[in-house]
Amino acid sequence: MHIEIDEDACIGAGQCVLAAPDVFDQREDDGIVVLVSPDAPASERGNVEEAANRCPASVIRVDGD
Repeated sequence: MHIEIDEDACIGAGQCVLAAPDVFDQREDDGIVVLVSPDAPASERGNVEEAANRCPASVIRVDGD
């Protein structure tokens, strides 16, 4: 599974971190998403998809297995 984010469109809501804390984090200064694991293991797929669904700015894209 490969994950991409659009940092420029992120509004810092933090829903991604709540759903998948092993994959996403937020910058201290402005709350913008940080991708900790761009090639997260398949075991994180459910959490990553939940994060993408929760994101109010729709900045998370998930591809592959």
